[in-house]
Amino acid sequence: MHLAARLFKGSPLRHPSFRLFYFGSVGVALGYTMQATVAAWLMATLTPSPLMVALVQTASTAPTLLFGLAAGALADIVDRRRVILLTQILLVTATAVVGSITLLGLIGPLTLLALTFVIGAGFTFYLPAQQASINDLVARTELARAVALGAVAFNVARAIGPALAGAVAAWVGSGSAILASALFFVAMIVSVRHWHSPPRVIPGVPETLLSGMLSGLRYTRHSAPLRALIIRNVSFSLCASSLWALLPVVARDQLGLGAGGYGLLSASFGIGAVAGALSIPRQLQRRSLNAVVGAGTVLSAAAMLLIALTDITAVALVGTLCAGAAWVSVLASLSAGTQSAAPAWVRARAVAMNLVAVQASLALGSVVWGLLATVAGTHVALGCAAGAMIALLAVSRGVRVRLGEEADVTPGMQLPDMAIQVEPRPDDGPVLIQLEYRIEPGNRGVFLRTIEAVEPIRRRNGASSWRVFRDLGEDGRYVERFIIESWAEYVRLRTRMTVADRKILDRVDSLQRPDAPIRVSRLIGVNAEDEAAGAGVGPR
Repeated sequence: MHLAARLFKGSPLRHPSFRLFYFGSVGVALGYTMQATVAAWLMATLTPSPLMVALVQTASTAPTLLFGLAAGALADIVDRRRVILLTQILLVTATAVVGSITLLGLIGPLTLLALTFVIGAGFTFYLPAQQASINDLVARTELARAVALGAVAFNVARAIGPALAGAVAAWVGSGSAILASALFFVAMIVSVRHWHSPPRVIPGVPETLLSGMLSGLRYTRHSAPLRALIIRNVSFSLCASSLWALLPVVARDQLGLGAGGYGLLSASFGIGAVAGALSIPRQLQRRSLNAVVGAGTVLSAAAMLLIALTDITAVALVGTLCAGAAWVSVLASLSAGTQSAAPAWVRARAVAMNLVAVQASLALGSVVWGLLATVAGTHVALGCAAGAMIALLAVSRGVRVRLGEEADVTPGMQLPDMAIQVEPRPDDGPVLIQLEYRIEPGNRGVFLRTIEAVEPIRRRNGASSWRVFRDLGEDGRYVERFIIESWAEYVRLRTRMTVADRKILDRVDSLQRPDAPIRVSRLIGVNAEDEAAGAGVGPR
């Protein structure tokens, strides 16, 4: 243990819990990339249809688009350790079934697609829980380095996994190679067996899966930092997808290379990706997240333009090397920004929404640039993608991204107990909250400007509507009113306040007249039938 601490001094890997978790993550990445590679090759041996071979990739990635948000909500609502453990059991089982029936000669194209979809779904539910768990294992000052290490692991696995899968498949056959890939998932099962997730920070009635998904969407809609991160993810991925989609065509038609040459270009991209990931912590120490992402975007555009303009393999290798470094520099930095900007209660959902945005952008961009390359050639398609990337960067200059500070996302002080006679049931509602302010004439302009910042706080934490009213009968009296769908959601809203939220509310409170305390009213929706039957009344 002391040797490991000395060996990894200054690295998040010096923490035993993170180190074990990290190596488990490496195992999952290797197992997943190996399985995906052998599955594609296996499909090519089962059917001559190019469409069926292409559908293997579709079956692997479609679950992210279908279940990504649900996966994030689940990882926020239940114990993340349990989610990781169950997904690894699913991955081991489904992969072992594919390998076994392949060895028995019972595998068919449709069966392979169905099981590949199941494996993709398991990986989809695993990824948000895994990424959101990093915050629980390292200090916030080490978050960027920990995320960068994750990017290194995934890109090394993406480079090594296919080669390892091909070697094992050539040696002992496709079925045995798939069974071997299943063993890599066991590493994560071992790593989380003795890991204890931190206690739930949000008390009260747990969210359902559907309400969790809706609250995640609501939070992102009203959170300027998360919206900015998603916008930058989409604008980059939409254009960067052109190189992923067209690299085989570039190797074959533009450079006149065979399968070995394509592998060389892919390896160059992977080497650049590892180098880019290793440089992220140092970059984020010296420059802002916005500057790092901007520089990475410019480098990516330049790399694509270089590849578009050359027919020389050596020059193209330089381009793919730079493109790999830019790819990871941008996406891993934005991932660190997402994890630092989202409070614990919604962190996995924020990660999932960014993953869905990236996957959707890659899928859409691949189609767009593939069609353009079909009509005008790869030179034009890559050049247009590079130009579009720079244009989107210029258009989104006002959309700035940054790393969240500790106070931005840490829960604020516990609010005082509510003075209510009877505790409503969790599903009772809607709930109307009304706060009455008395403001001196000289402070009214400042008050109205300051309270504007309260609206996104209320809305992202649970309010479905919000408005400030001026009393026509009493000068200087203002009423803030917002509605929450249920009592359970209101209880969660109160506990979701962060330190940053509390500071804004304190600025509003400081403008209240000293001789008139702020009055808070809590009203719950009723109807005549409930009142007549005495519903919702009585001890709980």
